[in-house]
Amino acid sequence: MSRRFVQQIRDRDQVDSTFLVREKNTAMAKNGKPYMTLKLMDRTGEIEGRVWDRVDDFGRIFEKDDFIRVRGKASLYLGKMQLVVQELGAVPEEDVVLSDFLPVAPTPVEQMQQELTRTIEGLSDENLRALMKSFVDDPDFYRGYCSAPAGKSMHHAYLGGLLEHSLSVAALARDICARYPELNRDLLVVGALLHDAGKVAELCYRRSFDYTDIGKLVGHIVLGVEMLEDKIRTLPGFPPSLKMLLKHMLLSHHGQYEYGSPKRPKTLEAVALNYLDDMDSKINGVLAHMQKEPDAEAPWTGYHRFYERYFYRGGNFESLKPSAAPAPEAAQPDPALAAEPLPEKPKTERPKGKGSSQRRDSFSSTLGDQFKDMNLNLFPTTDNRE
Repeated sequence: MSRRFVQQIRDRDQVDSTFLVREKNTAMAKNGKPYMTLKLMDRTGEIEGRVWDRVDDFGRIFEKDDFIRVRGKASLYLGKMQLVVQELGAVPEEDVVLSDFLPVAPTPVEQMQQELTRTIEGLSDENLRALMKSFVDDPDFYRGYCSAPAGKSMHHAYLGGLLEHSLSVAALARDICARYPELNRDLLVVGALLHDAGKVAELCYRRSFDYTDIGKLVGHIVLGVEMLEDKIRTLPGFPPSLKMLLKHMLLSHHGQYEYGSPKRPKTLEAVALNYLDDMDSKINGVLAHMQKEPDAEAPWTGYHRFYERYFYRGGNFESLKPSAAPAPEAAQPDPALAAEPLPEKPKTERPKGKGSSQRRDSFSSTLGDQFKDMNLNLFPTTDNRE
């Protein structure tokens, strides 16, 4: 059986390939028959699978995060590719190559690790350099930091995504510090490298990408602050004010309360980190959306639910230019019409009087004009007050 990746599947293709089950849900159709919805994935993307027949039999064969061999027909429905499953069977893990099923960062991890080392060595603040080395020297943390995705699905959702995203935000931090010398360069770079450190514990990524229990209950922001506290305890003489500024950056990097941020940015470095993190994650998310769609050559993408819009990929800009047709000649007035004067519009008298309900002819009148003749005495006096 030849390996068929998700990105290679086209409308009406007959598919016979192995996938990792990211989601498995059973529901009831309007006619009372059960059906199953699957999210099938490999390293190139995801495709929705639909099982309409033998739902109970197939459902007993596998669970979420299992590998299954699927035979079925692909179809494009509402702009998204689906796979109507006709046959399926379980596949043992020892029979698959795991790197075929989990997406990986486009840049080799070894290359990104070298960049991380250079970034840490480039720090002039000894306390911040020692802090970063304490994280890198922790084998459990470093293994997860280099392997974890930066998100479950929205951005940098691949192995090595956390390291790639952190290095990208750190590079952006160095760039803007050249433009804004008021920023503390080392503080901003270290904040960029550590702002998502808690995702090492928040996400699980052995088979499919999901949230751990502590990730759901606590979240990467608080987890990251706890990790920061633990490392600083091992560094005698670390300035309390520097620890406070770093903690604030981690706590505020989501920017707003409604985005899960415990605090809003209140330092220059925290403001910069919030915007740089947001920019890098959104650009990566939009690029991923553009690249994973079945018709990647079309000028417009399908609808992105999170961003609530379509995106333009570009294309043949020549086709967008107006044609070079000669300009039409200026129209000449008809002498017969020019000789005959236009009829004069009759003048109408606008009724006056208080309480008039007639529409005014002009929008330029003042509020005082409109209420001039109206009785506005809302509290008339009486002779029988007690």
